[in-house]
Amino acid sequence: MHPLIDGILEASQARGFKTATAWPRAERRDLICPAQALKSRDFIPIIAEIKPKALGRALTPGEVAAYAQAYAENNACAISVLTEPTHFQGALENARIARRAGLPVLRKDFIFDEQQLGEVQADLVLLIAALGIDLERFVDAARALGMEPLVEVHSEEELEAALKTEAEIIGINNRNLNTLEVDLGTFERLAPRATHAGVFLVAESGVHTREDALRMMEAGADALLVGTELMGGPERLAELNRF
Repeated sequence: MHPLIDGILEASQARGFKTATAWPRAERRDLICPAQALKSRDFIPIIAEIKPKALGRALTPGEVAAYAQAYAENNACAISVLTEPTHFQGALENARIARRAGLPVLRKDFIFDEQQLGEVQADLVLLIAALGIDLERFVDAARALGMEPLVEVHSEEELEAALKTEAEIIGINNRNLNTLEVDLGTFERLAPRATHAGVFLVAESGVHTREDALRMMEAGADALLVGTELMGGPERLAELNRF
């Protein structure tokens, strides 16, 4: 694991974990149906990310709300919210604020302890295989709290481990967490195996242009997760998500 990731995990452990009030299961919003609906209308389904790190500073509550609303207005299928505060300058509260825009919210963080799953309610939660967690146990724990797990992989070994769980949504990250280098070929290499398994497949990292987006969709993505490119102007979503 890259030293940056190790530092994030150490900081998270030092902070300790909070406990949020769980919501009724009936309030959970689905990702797959709205993504498929957008695709049927010739939109590329994009999970648009609120990523304060891209701006080099934390966001005010009003800014978080504005980004979330802009993503909803520009046909995002969901909103990803980075909640990690040390490096990515996120906040748990941002997930609650973003959800007011009416879209499903994915909590994106470095989850390595089950206690973290209860820190804030979200519709989906990222589980990163590279962190060495017991994927099956964490998938079950997330669902018990009313959240759908999005299991992230970036190697053949991690993908096979994810496919042994009950996860219905798998993300292939084009960023190598050991080197932090990005290669869109990672998704193209792993996607056929995931597609054959019948999971809903998300391409993560490295999409900056409409051509990148089309390349990932042609390789088998059901949705894309895009962050950095949208933080400079959320209206960019309308340029990226057209077939």
